[in-house]
Amino acid sequence: MMHLLLARRFAPATIILGALFAWSATAAAQTPAPERNIADKDFFVQCLDGATPTTENVPAVDISGLDEIPEDLEIMDTNPYWDEVVIDFRDDLPKERILAFTESMGLDAGLNSEFSRDSNLFVAPVEEGAVPYVKDCLRATAPEGKILHLEENFEYRVPDSWRVSVDDVDEPSVKDFVPDDPLYQYQWNFKQIGAERAWESATGTNVTVAVIDTGVTVESNSNRGIKVGQDMEDVATVGGYDFVDDTDFVYDGHGHGTHVAGTIAQSTNNSYGVAGLAYDAQIMPLRVLNDQGFGSVSDIADAVRFAADNGADVINMSLGGPLPSWVLKRAVDYAHDKGTLVVSAAGNSGKRSPSYPAAYKNSMAIAATQYDQHTTFYSQWGEYVDIAAPGGNTRVDQNGDGRPDGIMQETHPRGGKTDQHEFALYMGTSMASPHVAAAAAMVISAGASGPEQVKQVLLDTADDSMREHYDDREFSERYGTGLLQVDGAVEQALALQQPDDRAARCAFLNGVDFEEHKSGDEAAFSLIDLTRLGGALVLVLLTLFGLRRRQRFDLSKKESAMLLGATGAVAGGLMLFVPPLLASFLLPLGAYALLAGRRSGRIIAGAIALGVAAFCFSEVFLLNAEAAWLPGIGGVLDRAFLLANGLLSLAIGYLGLKPRE
Repeated sequence: MMHLLLARRFAPATIILGALFAWSATAAAQTPAPERNIADKDFFVQCLDGATPTTENVPAVDISGLDEIPEDLEIMDTNPYWDEVVIDFRDDLPKERILAFTESMGLDAGLNSEFSRDSNLFVAPVEEGAVPYVKDCLRATAPEGKILHLEENFEYRVPDSWRVSVDDVDEPSVKDFVPDDPLYQYQWNFKQIGAERAWESATGTNVTVAVIDTGVTVESNSNRGIKVGQDMEDVATVGGYDFVDDTDFVYDGHGHGTHVAGTIAQSTNNSYGVAGLAYDAQIMPLRVLNDQGFGSVSDIADAVRFAADNGADVINMSLGGPLPSWVLKRAVDYAHDKGTLVVSAAGNSGKRSPSYPAAYKNSMAIAATQYDQHTTFYSQWGEYVDIAAPGGNTRVDQNGDGRPDGIMQETHPRGGKTDQHEFALYMGTSMASPHVAAAAAMVISAGASGPEQVKQVLLDTADDSMREHYDDREFSERYGTGLLQVDGAVEQALALQQPDDRAARCAFLNGVDFEEHKSGDEAAFSLIDLTRLGGALVLVLLTLFGLRRRQRFDLSKKESAMLLGATGAVAGGLMLFVPPLLASFLLPLGAYALLAGRRSGRIIAGAIALGVAAFCFSEVFLLNAEAAWLPGIGGVLDRAFLLANGLLSLAIGYLGLKPRE
């Protein structure tokens, strides 16, 4: 209501005139000036004409003098000198129109990064505390429907991971472990989730996991004092991006992101150091958090879109904050729709409260367990939690191995020592999240596909044995469906690909993935085959009965036998491998186009149409086939898709066999 009053109160000419005096190009001397001019707060205060803003400003905290940042200190703005407003314009708006509008409002706006062009994500610096006024003023004056989201460009952070250095670990002379990495003996976390059994079948081959974090050091640069750790040298990588420094060269000035990436894909079976879970997966390093562990939601949103657009199968975000960002939510939804699974840490406050982006619908929220499988003292919980995974607890040694029960990987020491490396024990939901991201990579390499299917496999196979310690609600809010079990998940993913479990798929045009129902060595028909053949024959008889009711159809015995036999052959033949284009109504349509000129040709074309219809109708009930690009596994859309092809094929057969006038 307020924005309607504002719109009537201020004519556009008045707004533009006032905007001419709204610029401020000064910033505090203690911090570098922004690349764009800082908009003055007074203009936007006047725009509201004394009205109180509908939202509050995120308070700034100066962390420049802090050696350690307390975990319980809520910080979402580390710049006390100016703020930023992030404006998500409608994707189809020309940049020129956007800039004309923002300039008329006194905002020196620009794209957040070079990857923001398609999403029209703009950022503008404003005076400290001005964002609530800017938001209400822009909502009142912008053309309706042009701005999708408008918010303060606050920061998310790396949750404190309570790190312990273990440089003095003695490497055993006898290596009795699988894999053979000498420090694998301290990686209890992989045993907790059944990694050794899973490794027999899947290791994440040809799967890309984007690590959106403080960066990952995957490339050395002697001029900048950056060196890749020995246990990261052989990790497979694909091109990433540094959204903090806007460069293609990615490094980790904090240590957190490299540790996370190590859990996912550290070099394994190299007789050195530790193992990674999906050690044949590819890491896409994306730096969005600075060396102190803070980064803007606009950069994080850009990184999510970058990952989805550049082939990431899984995204891991071991970061977050207590406030939702609609700009980031839109990016997460975008990645999900592109077929990328988003995995996020549930948060480390130890409270029953959501953390974002973990709490978004299209992000898996990961809680943390310790050695005894209880969730940890720091792990946040609530209805948004999907699953739990090892996060560690460096305050205890429950397994008695002489070391704190943290998650061990190789990374940089704290303090920006990018040319040094150590094996460090971390704890946090930041450590739990990459376990699930790596498990997802293994499930994908085992044959599962699409974020919903991969997620469901992980959830369905989780261990819920800790349920006896909680009531149903608390267990669900602390564990989701249970504790990650990657061995069971891989086994289920492999089962999805068994020939007897998934038939050839009914397709509309070329829009689906197609799989072979049975191998060439299998000769016997299954019960599914017999069901479909029986359905085909019944369909032919019903069609002929309907034709005879309306008008006599003079088929000879020979022609009737040919029609029945050909229909059954088509329905049975579709059980074997066929190209997607052939298992649709286009097959009978093409058959009539080629064969309708002769009577025998019309009968064959009719048999093809009825056979395809029988195949599709039986799949509506059996659902061994699914349209792979439709969301869900065996859902309503798949059945509707199959039903539509069946009805079209039946109509073609009926009309084609109907006697000509």
